[in-house]
Amino acid sequence: MKHFLIIVDMQKDFVDGALGTPEAAAIVPWVAEKIRGFDGEVLVTLDTHEENYLSTAEGRKLPVPHCIRGTAGWQLDAEVARALQGRDYTAVEKPTFGSVALPEMIEKAAGGDDFSIEMAGLCTDICVVSNALLLKAHFPEAPISVDAACCAGVTPESHRAALSTLRSCQIDVAD
Repeated sequence: MKHFLIIVDMQKDFVDGALGTPEAAAIVPWVAEKIRGFDGEVLVTLDTHEENYLSTAEGRKLPVPHCIRGTAGWQLDAEVARALQGRDYTAVEKPTFGSVALPEMIEKAAGGDDFSIEMAGLCTDICVVSNALLLKAHFPEAPISVDAACCAGVTPESHRAALSTLRSCQIDVAD
C-alpha cells in the first residue's frame, strides 16, 4: 500500500503573515516533525494568487492580499521548508481553496496500487476541508485522515466545526 501525506498551505502568509494566527504558528513544529517522520510520498499545496488578487471573486470576499506568487508570504514557512529539505516532494500550486488537480496526481502516483492519504496544514476550515472533501469524493474507498494536532483554522471554533464536518463525511480525524 502506498501512503501519501498532503501538507496544505503551510505558507508564511497563513502562519505569521497577512492571515497568520497564533494557532497556525503553534502547529509548525508538529507539521515539520510529521514531514520528517513520514514514510511515503509528500505533496505540498501552495495557495497561489497573482497581482490581480483583489479583483478576483475570492479577493472581493476576502480583501486581504496573501500568497501572491513570488512574494515572501507565498513561500513555505522556514521550519516546514527545512523539514522538506533532502526529500522528494511534489508542490501543487492552487488558485483557490481546493486543488482539482490533486486527485489526478495521487491516482497517477499510486499507479493502480491501494493507498492512504493523511493531511495536515492550514486552514482547517477552508483549504484542508476543501481538499479533503475533493479527495473523498474521488476516492470513496481510500482511507483518508486529517491530523487535528497538525491543523489550525481561522479561529479555534471554525477549526472544531471543520473537524466535525470531516468526521461527518467519513474522513478520519486523529486528535
